[in-house]
Amino acid sequence: MKAGGDVLLALVVQFALLSLLAIGGANAVIPEIQRQAVDLQHWVTDQQFGELFALSQAAPGPNVMIAALIGQQAAGPLGAIIAMAAMCAPTAVLACFVARVFDRYRQRRWLVAIEAGLVPVTVGLFAATALIIARAADRSWVAVAVTAAAFAVTYWTRRNPLIALAAAAAIGLTGLL
Repeated sequence: MKAGGDVLLALVVQFALLSLLAIGGANAVIPEIQRQAVDLQHWVTDQQFGELFALSQAAPGPNVMIAALIGQQAAGPLGAIIAMAAMCAPTAVLACFVARVFDRYRQRRWLVAIEAGLVPVTVGLFAATALIIARAADRSWVAVAVTAAAFAVTYWTRRNPLIALAAAAAIGLTGLL
């Protein structure tokens, strides 16, 4: 795909803003990445987004690879580089400054309150991510059942989540999904 200036600028703006909201990592803003990439910018379809997300999670390295994969789909190799830089650079700079403040004011009550308040925000963002990905992946009743079973095994047991992943992969290999 040819990388036009408008697409590259949109990648920079979207991923730079999202990087500043990614409390807890890139997975926390997956719902907004999906909304931007699928619904607003039309860089990928909902199914492609689910596949790119799965690839970014399965590949070794940071889960922020979703930015590069979306950038690649939107504007080719240059789009991948720009999206990844926009997703990483603002957060890296901000993290340096925030780390200094945290070290300086570590025992202050207001800082402890901020840290405590960010926990439920992060959990909520991850729950929204799970819902978005499940909606994109579950295209049949069998897929919905597999997702629900994987959630149940992972949430209510102390079993390794890879067991649920292996079972889902086996079901997928049968062609039922």
